[in-house]
Amino acid sequence: MMSNMSAWEVLSHVVSLAIAYALALPIGWNREQEERSAGIRTFPLVAMAACGFVLVAVAVLGIESTGQARIIEGLMVGVGFIGGGAILKHGMETIGTATAASLWATGALGAAVGYGLYDIAAILSASIYVTFRYVAPLKKAAQDADRPHGANKD
Repeated sequence: MMSNMSAWEVLSHVVSLAIAYALALPIGWNREQEERSAGIRTFPLVAMAACGFVLVAVAVLGIESTGQARIIEGLMVGVGFIGGGAILKHGMETIGTATAASLWATGALGAAVGYGLYDIAAILSASIYVTFRYVAPLKKAAQDADRPHGANKD
């Protein structure tokens, strides 16, 4: 199979995998800075793996194959399973749901790159990053507003 591949195809695959990695890296960096369970290593690996599975499926099945739907379905379930491992329950408190959701979205980012849908991948990357970087403080402000004056979170 490799002998049938042109240098252009190989370069195209390398570029796609690198783009998936690069688009997920800022998300992983943010999660690492926040000291979350998934971070700088996990997010790029999820994006690259999703991209890799799509690239393999396109090469084996062809881009027009109805089997592509099964590939996406498998990716959604598989990455969801990884994200499910990030969710922890402590008594009445559940943590890790945002990490799980962002891992799932990062899988979609990688799949989009694999299919050459770079606009969707870039929008997903920016949306996930902006949500963690700029929307997270709004969550804290909302939680603080719900507390009686002078009450401590801990």
